[in-house]
Amino acid sequence: MKLFFNVLAVVWFLLDHGVSGVYTERVSVSVMEGDSVTLHTGVERQHQDSIKWYVSSIRIAQINGDLSFICTDVRCNEGTERFRDRLKLDHQTGSLTITNITNTDSGEYKLKINSSEKIFNVFISDVPAVKPYEMKEGESVTLDAGVTKHSNNVMTWYFSDTLIAEITGDQNKICTDDQCNKRFRDRLKLDHQTGSLTITNIRITDSGDYKLKIIINSSKFSITRVKRFSVSITAVPDSGLSAAAVAGVVVGAVLLVAAVAAGVVYCNRRSRTVL
Repeated sequence: MKLFFNVLAVVWFLLDHGVSGVYTERVSVSVMEGDSVTLHTGVERQHQDSIKWYVSSIRIAQINGDLSFICTDVRCNEGTERFRDRLKLDHQTGSLTITNITNTDSGEYKLKINSSEKIFNVFISDVPAVKPYEMKEGESVTLDAGVTKHSNNVMTWYFSDTLIAEITGDQNKICTDDQCNKRFRDRLKLDHQTGSLTITNIRITDSGDYKLKIIINSSKFSITRVKRFSVSITAVPDSGLSAAAVAGVVVGAVLLVAAVAAGVVYCNRRSRTVL
């Protein structure tokens, strides 16, 4: 029985590490089209380390321990332009960043560090359409982040490329510059659980495009995601009368009603006197 368990342990080790003895770790990454993703090596590169990245058996990035040879994409393989100008290699860790992800980038990415391997299965979904919000002046609107916020995420809100709100860990900021303070003073609220943004007492000048930038961090990978929102606001119809004019009309109507009532009473009394 002891021999059986020893054999079973050896078989399990070989299945987990590969017959060649090379340890292989697998990581699944789900991103949206247009995101940027960084695949982490999980190590600090040593002088003797050789780090290579492959996709579909094609080398797309490499860095030698002594920095004597570094390449990405077309510089690694002449004629391979799938990722032209969209790959970045961290010289300290060897981590690989792919910017502006497209549907054609899905697949299996293999990292080789000396005798170790790590495989990232990257799955890409279509980017959701820009969500329109149609509101009336004076209403409140909540721009839904659509995610559950985690403590290590960073979420920043922009209006016309102006930073208006930010959540970093358990800290949050609203209106970090004078321009934001003047436009949204005391009218912005952040949901600390979701990162959603509420604008109260909305104004015509609040119409426009809003952008939420979400940085999702983990030990295996990091994702930078951008969500866009379009807000259009309809003005409430104006009666054309000032507040004073409206008050005058109300007072006049009250006096008219009182006069009519007095007239009716007078006529009733007179008719009784004649009889």
